[in-house]
Amino acid sequence: MPVVPPPSPDHAALPAGLTPAARQQPLHWRQWLGLAIVVTGGVVGTWQIWQWIAGQPVVLSALLGGSAAALATALGTLPVMLSQRISERTQDTMFGFGAGVMLAACSFSLIIPGINASRAAGAGAWEAGGTMGAAILLGALVLLLMERLLPHEHFIKGVEGQTSRTLRRTWLFVFAIALHNLPEGLAIGVGYASGDAMRASALTTGIAIQDVPEGLVVAVALLAAGYKRWLAVGLGMASGLVEPIGAVVGAAVVSYSVSLLPWGLGFAAGAMLFVISHEIIPESHRKGHEAWATGGLMLGFVIMMVLDTALG
Repeated sequence: MPVVPPPSPDHAALPAGLTPAARQQPLHWRQWLGLAIVVTGGVVGTWQIWQWIAGQPVVLSALLGGSAAALATALGTLPVMLSQRISERTQDTMFGFGAGVMLAACSFSLIIPGINASRAAGAGAWEAGGTMGAAILLGALVLLLMERLLPHEHFIKGVEGQTSRTLRRTWLFVFAIALHNLPEGLAIGVGYASGDAMRASALTTGIAIQDVPEGLVVAVALLAAGYKRWLAVGLGMASGLVEPIGAVVGAAVVSYSVSLLPWGLGFAAGAMLFVISHEIIPESHRKGHEAWATGGLMLGFVIMMVLDTALG
């Protein structure tokens, strides 16, 4: 009987059907070369984008405004490094406050200026109202489609959208936060593209004010969901990065053509209204603190209204 040599340790450790030669592919130098190419391309692309933004004053202002809102979100997460949690009632009040700020921003900083811009372009009263109505519905529809297609996880309602077994819960939360913050960034960008710097500054200030408690709520919710403190704070800070991106996109698109201004303002308003109705208010009313959430909403609405009318 012939003697069969035992398999080598390396060969025995391989999965079935995988040869030692296959295990060595791809070669390490190829991986490093590919990584270097990707990093170099990213640096060059970022530099080119920055050069373009620097030559567009409106887009640059939108980027700065969106960055200010992102910084406010980051500042809001810092107390989580010192305190483990805040009460659910306080969280719901903060949710309501953010909803109120966004409602007032939709009304005084987006919809009314959009109607005025449409009228200034020669549209009649019915045409201006119809344009804004269509733009609002379009913005809400796009957010609805994104909400249905992108996998994400709410802090209370759980998983929604198309999901995958391999997608980690952390990224589900990140997608949910991105869906929440994108309309705010778009609103800032479109606001600056409107040419009314004072009104855009008031809008940015109001959004930044409500981003502080929003960042805190996001970090606290992630911490309560079982994430480590540093990861909860890091993801909370990163959640605000969507806003400068959205601001640049909104300003760039609307700056391309003045006729797009009413549509851009209405689109941003519709996206924000969708988030308020579909996300924030249900979350704030789910745990029995409706009165506190409503009080926060009223306070946020009044503060944003005063800011807009005083500064705009």
